[in-house]
Amino acid sequence: MTRTAPSPIEAQLAVLAACTSYDVASILRKKRQAMHSYQIAVHGGRAAQHPMVYTEIQIEHRVRGAVEPEALRRSVELSATRYCPVNAMLSRSVRIEHRYRLIGPDGVEHRALVVVTGPGTEQPE
Repeated sequence: MTRTAPSPIEAQLAVLAACTSYDVASILRKKRQAMHSYQIAVHGGRAAQHPMVYTEIQIEHRVRGAVEPEALRRSVELSATRYCPVNAMLSRSVRIEHRYRLIGPDGVEHRALVVVTGPGTEQPE
């Protein structure tokens, strides 16, 4: 049988990506940052035993354009810690790393780990 759609567990990653990317893009627009392109990559590690839940998730926001690294960092942080309800829900049981990779108009690349949410991590009030 050929799969034509993500499994329910895979769909959770897609929903997380949609939620956080919507936030980040919206915040960057409000900050008047000139994105040329925006992609998001989400990967999850799962438990070996059933019910094989996610045990860790990595999110990387990939942005090109005339965007200030600090504006992107803050946008990712706000999504992860305040605005994205999907991240808030998953963070109750899963460690989630939030990163960005920014390539400016001059070709210079900036990368950073912004924040880690989930069990055992402290979040700002």
